Amino acid sequence: MIHRYALALVAFIAVPSMAAAPASIAGRWKTDDGKGIVAMAPCGAKMCGRIDRLLIKQPAGGQLDERNPDKAKRGRKVAGMQIYWDLVPDGGGWRGQGYSPEDGRYYKAHLRVKGDKLTMKGCVSVFCRTVTWTKVG
Repeated sequence: MIHRYALALVAFIAVPSMAAAPASIAGRWKTDDGKGIVAMAPCGAKMCGRIDRLLIKQPAGGQLDERNPDKAKRGRKVAGMQIYWDLVPDGGGWRGQGYSPEDGRYYKAHLRVKGDKLTMKGCVSVFCRTVTWTKVG
């Protein structure tokens, strides 16, 4: 009788750790402002995101990372740049690190997929901003 209760207790404790994995973020996503497409893909055991292409007119030679806080990186091209890294499942979504070449800020990223929408919340200190991207072909 005690053995049965012990098995039931072990099963009860184990169930929360078997939570379903969050929806995949893999694929190509158009930014909310329509300025670019970001490709999310595995990088090792985690997920990463790169700017696949820019949909805006670029200066000759390509758009550069001019606002990066690291002056040595201000000459690198934005197209192809990795802007998300170390993304891991976290509850019903993903968490990791992000970078915005538009304002040169690094932030903690929280992503969640619902259908063909990817919602991202980026926080620097206590200040957060949320955007929603749409999946593309």
